[in-house]
Amino acid sequence: MPVLISAVVLVGALCSLDLILTLGVIKRLREHGELLAARAVDRPRSAIELGERVGEFTTHTVDGEPLSRATMTGTTLVGFFTPTCGPCKEQLPKFLEYARTVPGGRERVLAAVVGDEDLAAPMVAELRSVAKVVTQTRNEEPMGAAFEIMAFPTVLMVAPDAEGEVVVTDDAVDLSRPALPV
Repeated sequence: MPVLISAVVLVGALCSLDLILTLGVIKRLREHGELLAARAVDRPRSAIELGERVGEFTTHTVDGEPLSRATMTGTTLVGFFTPTCGPCKEQLPKFLEYARTVPGGRERVLAAVVGDEDLAAPMVAELRSVAKVVTQTRNEEPMGAAFEIMAFPTVLMVAPDAEGEVVVTDDAVDLSRPALPV
């Protein structure tokens, strides 16, 4: 009988220890969940966000075409790249492939290459076949300011809203899938 009592006490002690450890783990998971949720809210923006209005800008494409917010009259894919950015070089082939599937073709695709003109030349040459291309320096970025670009690469979809204002319709364009007709 004393052995049975000892076994029951030992099992009870182990169950109590397990309960205490489980409660500790649950508490820790809640703390981590709160920290992750707070971090997601504090996520830095890389550009203008969904539903926001594109700012005013005026510039010219590398082909000499005038370009402004007012000339963006339909759904347009917009990409911002820089030649010194590793992720930009990785994303560029996906952007080019996606741009080939955009309804309206080159007229509905806009690419801005920010950086030194000599370094940007190969990227501009690739983009010209599928997009209207704008080159900008870091000191003079009318499009970058209008789209509030803070990181590269950035790919957005914009279109006029009911009032005719150009707004962001997609701030997380999935370049791995073909563009859908509008």
